[in-house]
Amino acid sequence: MTRRELDAAGITDPALRTAYTTCRKLNARHGRTYFLATRLLPVERRCAVHALYGFARWADDIVDGLDRRETPDERDRLLKVLEEDLATGLRRRGGDEPVVRAVADTAERYAIDPALFTDFMASMRADLTVTDYPTYRELRGYMHGSAAVIGLQMLPVLGTVTDRTEAAPHAAALGVAFQLTNFLRDVGEDLQRGRIYLPGDLLAAHGVDRLLLEWSRRTGRRDPRIRAALVAAAELTRGVYREAEPGIAMLEPRTRPCIRTAFVLYGGILDAIAEDGYAVLHRRSVVPRRRRAATAAAGLLRILAARATPPSPPRPVAVGEEGAR
Repeated sequence: MTRRELDAAGITDPALRTAYTTCRKLNARHGRTYFLATRLLPVERRCAVHALYGFARWADDIVDGLDRRETPDERDRLLKVLEEDLATGLRRRGGDEPVVRAVADTAERYAIDPALFTDFMASMRADLTVTDYPTYRELRGYMHGSAAVIGLQMLPVLGTVTDRTEAAPHAAALGVAFQLTNFLRDVGEDLQRGRIYLPGDLLAAHGVDRLLLEWSRRTGRRDPRIRAALVAAAELTRGVYREAEPGIAMLEPRTRPCIRTAFVLYGGILDAIAEDGYAVLHRRSVVPRRRRAATAAAGLLRILAARATPPSPPRPVAVGEEGAR
């Protein structure tokens, strides 16, 4: 399958093929939900998505890996090295790290605004020092770089049937919705890392603070205030999904099944959390395999319907085009 994807994308250089394969493996190992949806994309566009998500995962692992022994200073150094490699790679379509070579090649092929990668790295750097966000507005500032820009990077790859500036806010909102879902699902794991990504003002509205969350995580005991805050966070997240959904119809017909499937699968995580009694401080809620398979099958049916639409390449966008960010 990897060879077929690479051939379809016109990637012939052996080193570059290896770089893209590395990204694909990262996406498959760490992003099971989105990797499943990516397989519904037209084959020639999958490598680009693997590159974007593989690079994001690589950077995230530098700051988040629980199995790493690096000190904060060492992680800061590793992130600086990656930033420098990325900056050079985007200028020269290269890079030392395989993930950088692949993402730089994708950025060149699809004319992705380099500023989106700069904003992403700024949010990754925040993870080295910032442990909580007092307000939802401040959290949204962080998520612009960590999530919204991913949706914006994806737009040139997916292609649109409308002006890209019209689709951009919805694409950004979808990235934020996916990340808010992850934040809710991973509350316990993030707390173990010393971080809280649920906004402080939302928690405080329900009488919840860090000490209460840590007590619940440590003792395994529940508290109705925590449940109320988690329910509110889920409702907030569903609201962002509603902001994002109109953008799916703005995508090219051949790429819509992928994004629709990801939309349903990630929304299903919120359902799984609710069905699990909002026990996210103590265990991770997952979408049952049978439900995932049914969603993927529905995506395949959408692909069959979309095949009647003649394929068209995504509209290139000049770097710096108004609305790209």
